[in-house]
Amino acid sequence: MKISLEGKTALVTGASRGIGLAIARAYAEAGARVAIVSRKQENLDQAKAELAQDGLDVETIAAHVGKEGAAEQLLSEVLARLGRLDVLVNNAATNPHFGPMVSADDKVFDKTFETNARAYFSLARETAKHLVARGAPGSMVFVSSTQGILASPLMGVYGMTKAAVISLAKTLAVELGPSGIRVNCVAPGLVDTRFAASLLANDDLVTRWNERAALRRYGRPEEVAGAAVFLASDAASYITGQTLVIDGGYSISA
Repeated sequence: MKISLEGKTALVTGASRGIGLAIARAYAEAGARVAIVSRKQENLDQAKAELAQDGLDVETIAAHVGKEGAAEQLLSEVLARLGRLDVLVNNAATNPHFGPMVSADDKVFDKTFETNARAYFSLARETAKHLVARGAPGSMVFVSSTQGILASPLMGVYGMTKAAVISLAKTLAVELGPSGIRVNCVAPGLVDTRFAASLLANDDLVTRWNERAALRRYGRPEEVAGAAVFLASDAASYITGQTLVIDGGYSISA
């Protein structure tokens, strides 16, 4: 079966750079109409211009997905511009605290969960309502992390949110399956993005990662994007509630 997103519309959050931008690019290349979301319009404009250089066009919507009421407003804007939504990619994330979990205060906890978990839930809820009302099948792809599967020293609160995302996907997959809506996760390991810049600047950490990973290297954003295209496509029509780990074999190595 051909892996294609022709005829589908997609919303990708946190898409002005990194994994989100790579997914938006891959979706557009696969034939989807795409709306990208980020907090700052200037970052979105830069991303749109970068994609335009390759002949790809996307809609841009500036929004803070973690804010209360943002999901409803965002979906309304997407429908006004694109007319429908078939694929949701929940990718936006933050990690304001790097250190032992016991040193994280309540404000850090709330901020991390606001963007990394509550926003995923809210956007999934609104997307599901739209799809069910249309009587249409659809797909949701949540960007989790190996930090949500393995222990996450120094990134514990972030890891908790990514574990919550996997749980959310499983439950929604069961509840929405009868409506033809599939929900899956991708769980990247160490990937070369601005988000991971502080980790990649740590030579000791990178060396340890590369020594343990079966492929002996860290990943690239486009290597996550390929999996996101597959999961959103009809080629994955019998896959739901799953988490595809994309870590070069790091998590299977002793």
